[in-house]
Amino acid sequence: MADMLVEQRQELLLRELHATGAVRVAELAQRFGVSTGTIRRDLQELADLGRLTKVRGGAILLDRASSRPDTADEPAAPPAPEAAPPAGDRTLGLLVPSATYYYPRVLAGVREVAARRGARVVIGLTNVDRPRDVRQIEELCDSGVAGILAATTGPHHLPEETLAALRDCGRPYVLMERQPLDPYEPCQYVITDHRQGAFLAVKHLRSLGHDRVALYLTDTPTASVVREGWTDAVRALGLDPAAPVIDAERTALGSSHAARQYDAFIDGCLAGGVRAALVHSDHDAIELLQRLRARGMRSPEDLALIAYDDEIAALAEVPLTAVSPPKRQLGELAAEMLLDQLDAHPSAPRRVTMQPRLIIRRSCGAKEESG
Repeated sequence: MADMLVEQRQELLLRELHATGAVRVAELAQRFGVSTGTIRRDLQELADLGRLTKVRGGAILLDRASSRPDTADEPAAPPAPEAAPPAGDRTLGLLVPSATYYYPRVLAGVREVAARRGARVVIGLTNVDRPRDVRQIEELCDSGVAGILAATTGPHHLPEETLAALRDCGRPYVLMERQPLDPYEPCQYVITDHRQGAFLAVKHLRSLGHDRVALYLTDTPTASVVREGWTDAVRALGLDPAAPVIDAERTALGSSHAARQYDAFIDGCLAGGVRAALVHSDHDAIELLQRLRARGMRSPEDLALIAYDDEIAALAEVPLTAVSPPKRQLGELAAEMLLDQLDAHPSAPRRVTMQPRLIIRRSCGAKEESG
């Protein structure tokens, strides 16, 4: 069973948990033929999604945590059976492409609103490498959800097939970080203005004296709109449009192919006299820092960097200035919009565009913000 997909293993883990009320790390590792570290990561991901409560040595069902101190290797025993879940007409289906990057804060916002308004959240994970958005929409509907919050794996502008599945599912839905290609499509969404985020980053670098700003992108749904914002900023601020732009393939971090992509970008910046760059995403900016150090260079002295996403940017060896989308607030607002529909609250359909922030840290060469 060691070669099963992560989502398959986690689904089996949850079934075992619901059947027994508590699970042990050591027993699960032996059963699935994986390391205890792998099981602990599974439990942490599921805990971040609100599917269980971690305890020392294992996990128990959510909200069944005992008040007694943890023991070394034994999960706390579950108390009396928990209350029945909310009625099916208050269950929100949540479709997201990742439970570990970008979307955990979105999920936290959704869960907070759902808890406050007496609703339940059921998650459906799709996958960037193996998209299955339509299937997950169908499965969420089969599970009895009353409405859907959807952040799909495809591009920022929703593919017609996925949009048709949402139209045909017979339930209200709200898109998150996605919008239809047709501006007249009658649907609700909440998005971050990633064009504005890229513009803010380039404008800040321009204020620091850079007249050329390079752009490093990886293949994500956000990449196309980040590039549009960079292009608009270069034109509006009178920057040199010949600065390097790389649309990199998504590769395994630390791979030789990834290193070649980073080195090619650095070489292009050096050859053109470019000393500043916007990098999407945090992971790539951190890898670029390491490649710079390997070549005897530093940031911001040799190349000022601004990352895009602000997931782990503050943890880099040189803390990265970063564009920070309002992820938690986005999840909160999307959940409010969907619940308003379910509760028949009178309000006009909404299309909300939220502005990201630029968090100043050391990597751009400006004075770091306090707090």
